[in-house]
Amino acid sequence: MSLAMIWDHLSLVLSALILAVAAGVPLGLLAYLFPKAGKALLWIVDLIQTIPALALLGVIMVVAGPGSPTAMIGLALYSLLPIARNCSLGLSQVPAHLKEAAAGMGMSPVYRLFHVDIPLATPMLVTGIRIAAVNAIGTAVFASFVGGGGLGGLFYTAIRQRNMGQILLGTLVLMAMALVLDVGLGYVERRLSGIHRNTLPVPVKAAGGIVLALASVALVVSMVLPSQTAGQLVLYDGDYSEVKLMHAMAELLVEDKTDLDVVILDQMTQVNNHNELKGENPSCDLMFSYDGTVLTTFLGLDTSDIPDGMTLYDFVNDTVREREGLRLLGKVGLNNTYSIGVTRSVIDRYGAETISDLVPVAGELNFGAEHEFYTEEGSMKYQPFVDFYGLNFKSAKPVDVVLKYNAVEGGAFDVMVVYATDGLNKRAGLTILEDDLGFFPEYFGAFLVREDLFDRFYDAAPNLEQVLELLTGQVSSEDMVELTYAVDVDGRPVVEVAREFLISKGLLRA
Repeated sequence: MSLAMIWDHLSLVLSALILAVAAGVPLGLLAYLFPKAGKALLWIVDLIQTIPALALLGVIMVVAGPGSPTAMIGLALYSLLPIARNCSLGLSQVPAHLKEAAAGMGMSPVYRLFHVDIPLATPMLVTGIRIAAVNAIGTAVFASFVGGGGLGGLFYTAIRQRNMGQILLGTLVLMAMALVLDVGLGYVERRLSGIHRNTLPVPVKAAGGIVLALASVALVVSMVLPSQTAGQLVLYDGDYSEVKLMHAMAELLVEDKTDLDVVILDQMTQVNNHNELKGENPSCDLMFSYDGTVLTTFLGLDTSDIPDGMTLYDFVNDTVREREGLRLLGKVGLNNTYSIGVTRSVIDRYGAETISDLVPVAGELNFGAEHEFYTEEGSMKYQPFVDFYGLNFKSAKPVDVVLKYNAVEGGAFDVMVVYATDGLNKRAGLTILEDDLGFFPEYFGAFLVREDLFDRFYDAAPNLEQVLELLTGQVSSEDMVELTYAVDVDGRPVVEVAREFLISKGLLRA
């Protein structure tokens, strides 16, 4: 964790709150002034709050693209409810006798609204902002799924690695952040409702308001401005250590052997990264993926679509080039296919070596996998798998992909779907069974690049393709198991592990 990550998280929350106040206060005013229409407005705000955070961010990203703008807008929408409702409620609770007194003094409805109703309702409005601020600090961890930065990536990695120290430190930072914001806004609330509300001279109030407004606008604008990456090779960080390691290797090699600078932006899921790579206005230049992922997840095809006599890799390369203007570089060597891992107790009790060995004992075993493995899209899923092998497990439950290793180590599962090159298999003591009937297809790792990549960077790096191809055939599945183990279990920095590996292969100087 760094100060830059903390500031990214805080600035994301503050900019979202600024937008939420800018939208929520007018909505609250409209709901107060026009009660019938106001019910519909507040109902819509309520409805937004029920949308899952990741789904909302995914929808926004289609329009706004990845990065801070998407995360900021999503957080702002999530913060609307307490602000708009408290604004409307505070205005409606202004005592009737004060309104009558204001009318008796000859105040117009508009003058009364701004000089009586709003000042009296402001403390309740600030309470709504306090609630929104605390909620936004926690919700902002989802920003990392759309390249929005903040502390989300730290928690994602720490949970996967079972790094309790990092989890506790991150939690303490979020709690401290929430406390500071809450105390600060609480002070504002007391000033607005106390006897000192009008003690400051008007010029001081005006100057303070102008400074606050300018700072707010500057913060929001800074979050919207795109990163300055012109002339640089741009990647997004991966959400798994394997992708992080391969991107780090690419960065080290390119910066060592060409005049290009490489920028690795905030982490992003494979699907979102692919969407950013293939678009008309791409925000990145390449990504590390797998031929099986490109086939089933990106292209929406299946192994049954591959013509006879053609390899999965070649079919994927031809298809993705024709449809999306992308292509795969050479296979780096690792095959990160789905695998079936079983606990030590299963090996000791049943001596299983292949998946078929589980057939007679499946009724005694609990099966676990991430939610995606239980969906119906594609043939590499749970139901086709158990039908293919004739398995009937005692139970089959989904678990979050980040938490599944914690679950199996806690005894929740006997059998679990894993990735073949994940170093956490070793930590969890899982034995990978042989896919003796060949159900799972190949998932060979390779860099997916835009077809125009090497032409665009030819002047600065005419050998860019050759540099990236240095990794072809260099990283075996066994190598990646050791590399991810060093990162996820030993807790070593990704760049350090990647550098040592490249030196050991003679691709970098020591």
